[in-house]
Amino acid sequence: MNKFALLFPGQGSQYVKMGKSLCDEFASAKKVFEEANEALGFDLMKLCFEGDLDELTKTENAQPAILTASVAAFKVYMEQIGILPVCAGGHSLGEYSALVCSGAVQFSDAVKIVRQRGKFMQEAVAQGVGAMAAIGGLEKDVIEAECRKISTEGNIVVVSNYNSPNQTVISGNKGAVDTAGQSLKDMGGTVTPLKVSAPFHSPLMQPAADRLKDELINYKFNEFKFPVISNVTALPYEGSYKIIENLTTQIVAPVQWVASMQYVEKLGINIAVEAGPQTVLRNLMKRNAPSVKAYSYDKSEDVEALLKVVKEQSADSSKANGPTVVTRCMAVAVCTRNRNWNNEEYQKGVSEPYKKIQQMQEEAEKSGVLPTVEQMKEALEMLRSVFVTKQTPVVEQIERFNQIFDETGTRYLFSDFKMPVKE
Repeated sequence: MNKFALLFPGQGSQYVKMGKSLCDEFASAKKVFEEANEALGFDLMKLCFEGDLDELTKTENAQPAILTASVAAFKVYMEQIGILPVCAGGHSLGEYSALVCSGAVQFSDAVKIVRQRGKFMQEAVAQGVGAMAAIGGLEKDVIEAECRKISTEGNIVVVSNYNSPNQTVISGNKGAVDTAGQSLKDMGGTVTPLKVSAPFHSPLMQPAADRLKDELINYKFNEFKFPVISNVTALPYEGSYKIIENLTTQIVAPVQWVASMQYVEKLGINIAVEAGPQTVLRNLMKRNAPSVKAYSYDKSEDVEALLKVVKEQSADSSKANGPTVVTRCMAVAVCTRNRNWNNEEYQKGVSEPYKKIQQMQEEAEKSGVLPTVEQMKEALEMLRSVFVTKQTPVVEQIERFNQIFDETGTRYLFSDFKMPVKE
């Protein structure tokens, strides 16, 4: 049984005409670009399709542009494939795309946030003060140790991206990055200076993080339709209440991409779809989790191959891979915030019922059958237990149950299901 993950690229993936072919063919993609134009107050679509690459590459432009192209690709993916992912992840900026597509952040809000994020990051460090370099051929422990050895107060270098077992990026003051690069080259590593405008994901970005936090508190966030992996923790968000904290920390913390993709692999996911420009994350998947087959929605040949994979499945199998009451209950259970720290209650009310449903789902997948109505009811009762134990507000419980019924089209099966009652 196929399990899908969605991946969203970060800054550096931009190119002129990105998203144009999707907009020419799909009204849903064009609508995303039009919404971005309206939210930003300028013609982002024209910049992406006809603009100058240098102008598009400016951080404050590249970030909303990549976000928009990625969300447009997701809309087309849902139109053509229609399978909700087990989870999603985004590389740095791409985390915003994942949050939008999961329903946690409104798209019109996100484009404005990332445009400001780009400005804050650009303005945090004067031009020429910072630098970044990609290191290959050396273990991350060696690179980390060398960064610690070279860094001094006022002249720092740190690991900023754990991209793959063979690619680690360092960031910081230019002098320290150059010194570390030369030292690592002497050890046998390969060093590739990056063409960036600032030392991203380093402590030098703290002014940008502070300004971003002040910006984020002006927005409202929603709960997730599917789990999103945080760059900071390499684990799914516990709930929308973590968005401000995680996105603020992400500016100064390293991107934990290796650990994130290893987490994807541990979930048993076997298909990853990169939604957005270029093929960076598709290619990185081969190094991080070779068992996961990755496709790029920016390459027509990949889309054709992916459609073939989906179409080759039987009708029942296709439905089983899509969102069912069981899989949605499991996803919601994982992403629901916990407000109860009594370990005994958590074990009985969350861990044990969840493991029972997880085992049931694994057995169903092995045999290739859809869940029965009784099994769906068991999953719903598991989720009810999780909500009660985690002390989830009743309004949120009702919203999440309704969401599951609407997304799976199964409300008619559960006319006797007793919704939580508002006090």
